[in-house]
Amino acid sequence: MSNPTFNSTNLKLALVENLTTLGYLSMTDIQAKSIPLMLAGKDVIGQAKTGSGKTCAFGLGLLNNLNVKRFRVQSVVLCPTRELADQVAVEIRKLARNIHNIKVLTLCGGQPMGPQIGSLEHGAHIIVGTPGRVEEHIRKGRLSLDEVNTLVLDEADRMLDIGFEESLNTIVGFCPSDRQNLLFSATFPPKIEQFAAHIMNAPEKVTVEASHDNSSISQYFYEVEGGDEQRMDASKRLLLAFQPQSAVVFCNTKVQCQLLSEQLKASGFDSAALHGDLDQKDRDKVMIRFANKSLSVLIATDVAARGLDVDNLDLVINFHIAHDPEVHVHRIGRTGRAGKKGTACSFISYKEAHKVIRLEEYLGQEIIPTELPDESVLNQKAVRATMVTLQIDGGKKSKLRPGDILGGLTSNPNISGQQIGKIKVQAVASFVAVEAKIANLAVKTISEGKMKGRNFRVRKIS
Repeated sequence: MSNPTFNSTNLKLALVENLTTLGYLSMTDIQAKSIPLMLAGKDVIGQAKTGSGKTCAFGLGLLNNLNVKRFRVQSVVLCPTRELADQVAVEIRKLARNIHNIKVLTLCGGQPMGPQIGSLEHGAHIIVGTPGRVEEHIRKGRLSLDEVNTLVLDEADRMLDIGFEESLNTIVGFCPSDRQNLLFSATFPPKIEQFAAHIMNAPEKVTVEASHDNSSISQYFYEVEGGDEQRMDASKRLLLAFQPQSAVVFCNTKVQCQLLSEQLKASGFDSAALHGDLDQKDRDKVMIRFANKSLSVLIATDVAARGLDVDNLDLVINFHIAHDPEVHVHRIGRTGRAGKKGTACSFISYKEAHKVIRLEEYLGQEIIPTELPDESVLNQKAVRATMVTLQIDGGKKSKLRPGDILGGLTSNPNISGQQIGKIKVQAVASFVAVEAKIANLAVKTISEGKMKGRNFRVRKIS
């Protein structure tokens, strides 16, 4: 039986009409279970994995509560990482297209404070941000939450893992007690229950079971005894055997991420590490390159990978098995999406027998190790990224738009639109993916040509 449509809810007409133009017709499971509760004014705890449609669910909830004529902050959405906050803000803006003059502002750490202060002076309806930066603006009197009617905690489990509990408590303390609370989390450990009990009012819990149906994901487990060196060798073998265009390797520590990335680079892979020790600019570049398919292998910690939104991920490798079975399912669920086939490989050892037993119980299946590919696979060449990302030193402040960059490139008759990938325009920089074979030509075309009547510096990023 198919899920009900958005037309069957009490959402404002402008929201429903926009959903229809976006092609959002029937609700996902999490939307069908949570939206009626939100519209009834209830506090809601939603347990659902990434890709379940939860952002759309709480986005519609907070937009339905919004009085656009009242130009005050009425909704706050808190996320564990800037990358996730950016994605959430984009989705909310998309859902709000039929409501004029809505202002959504992102406030995240790792970004210059000046532009955020300027934006706050101009006001906003909805704040999306990371707890540390939002708290800082509140404490310094730049952000008032006196009229907040909806507070959303997205991926609350990761926010507590990172250590944001104190900041979250501070932010909650500045919100009116008469508000709606929406908490979404992929996992639901005891500390989330305790936290929810502290800030929420008689919440309704809705759960969308993580799918253990492996029809779209081929799962393999490999016994790897010894230390990280053996696991690094095993990672290399699997990447050479499966030849993925796009792969993520999950490591439990930042040190493992960095060492594995360096080893893979030395072996000819287009790889990069993503972890908390990177500054925000470097994290942004890694995320953009991976999303643009100009980076084949991403090595990441769980927290750093939150907010990672990549189409057609071929392979996930678990360098160590996850501490929590739900996290394991969350990791491997990044491949095999939207009807595509995916592959997940996990390294296990006798020392981790207790985690393997828990995972077997959770998945409801016996884990039988597979043989690693033999040494002959090491003779194969690493798959190289098909695209290269260019950085242009100009963005929204220079009035650049994606169409300007596309036009600037295709003004060269030797560059076609099909050779150009994703374009992302930020405040003072823009990024565009182009086929590797035309990368040098693309750099020459932009640096010697003009966009918006002026020249822009451009370079390949790696």
